[in-house]
Amino acid sequence: MVRVLLVDDEPSVRVALKELVEARGWEPLLARSGAEALDLVDRADAVVTDFSMPEMDGMTLLRAVRERDASLPVILLTAHGSERLAVRAIKAGAYEYVTKPFDVDEMLVALERALEARALRQRNRQLTAEHAIGRRVVCESTVMRQLLDATSRVAGKEITVLVRGETGTGKELIGSLLHAQSRRAEGPLVRFNCGAIPAELAEAELFGHTRGAFTGASQARAGFFAEANHGTLVLDEVGELPLAIQAKLLRALQDGEIQPVGSGRVEKVDVRIVACTNRDLAAEVRAGRFREDLYYRLAVVELVVPPLRDRREDIPALAHEFALRYAERFGAEEVRLAPALVERLTAEEWPGNVRQLENVIARMVALSGGGELGPTAFAGSAAVEESPRPPAVDAADGSGVHTLREQLDTLERSVIARTMTAVRGNQSEAARRLGISRNTLTERLRRYDIAADFGASGAS
Repeated sequence: MVRVLLVDDEPSVRVALKELVEARGWEPLLARSGAEALDLVDRADAVVTDFSMPEMDGMTLLRAVRERDASLPVILLTAHGSERLAVRAIKAGAYEYVTKPFDVDEMLVALERALEARALRQRNRQLTAEHAIGRRVVCESTVMRQLLDATSRVAGKEITVLVRGETGTGKELIGSLLHAQSRRAEGPLVRFNCGAIPAELAEAELFGHTRGAFTGASQARAGFFAEANHGTLVLDEVGELPLAIQAKLLRALQDGEIQPVGSGRVEKVDVRIVACTNRDLAAEVRAGRFREDLYYRLAVVELVVPPLRDRREDIPALAHEFALRYAERFGAEEVRLAPALVERLTAEEWPGNVRQLENVIARMVALSGGGELGPTAFAGSAAVEESPRPPAVDAADGSGVHTLREQLDTLERSVIARTMTAVRGNQSEAARRLGISRNTLTERLRRYDIAADFGASGAS
């Protein structure tokens, strides 16, 4: 629902504006002062504010709002005979001004135009982001629109970002958007899953190693930090990093320096870090499992990806998007989702979030071969199982019981999975980059239980 923030220290004006907004089916957010308004502004789609208020006047509030979100339209209420002030407000970025006492029709027209402008700006921003990452972004729900707005606002700023959310919510999508909308967009986007590799190898994977640095290191290798130089490094499951590696990551963040394993030299790198986790890192800090200084270094800005159950408005669009994608991928005839099926999907809880929904749609399309899919295609309890995840190595259990073969297999799996992600599931290109035959790659995918289309993009 559209939300309009109404700011005035006069109760009678707030009541009049509230009734007007509610009559149009919009949700009013009420504030008696500029300070109160700033606590609500992130939830608003438009702002109507009086100019003359104690402590923080309308112009000051306007500037504060534009610093947070320049695309949020602000309508200023001014007294009669204040045309000079109104012109100054427009020059400062106000969308419109309306004189008090306001005419209802005039206010409604101004609000409708402001909300249309807001919707257009959001749509343009979304299209730009989709073009940059090469996939559709579904955000019908208010919470996702707010998240994408926040993502766009911080993308261009050279700060680390911590992305939190349950498994399968699409944290990697936010990482991609942060990179695509930043000045580093032309640079590399590199991902590293901190939970998919043993602690003994994590340092070498992150910071690189020299030839002979450890058993099995037959040649030198640049780590993920070096690969991401002048770009963005997304650290998935950063909460899984062992404490010893956390200290070295902190140094890399503070000084922009890394030291490959086995090397006596320090290298400078220019990398922006986006850290993702499904854990409560603040709680991990209190429990002594995560460094406090590293937490504050990573969480300069914290974005939270909502679970699918909190953004049910997105489920129909996501379901249709996945149906089209998998129909094309499987060579199925035109696939249509019956309204009753969409209603059923929308009512589900989806503990595995977007990833689980995608798997369910893919399974239904694969089994149907095309045509209209109804509720019977939804396989009951089998459809709501947890989405499959690649088996992760528990690097933080402290057991340390990994044979050399197990560690090398884990490393090989990580490299293959990373390459498949980089080429978006294109096996021919992955085989070329890895320097192995297509048949060998297919055998490795089967051996390590990696999906044949692993890395192919998914809407979320």
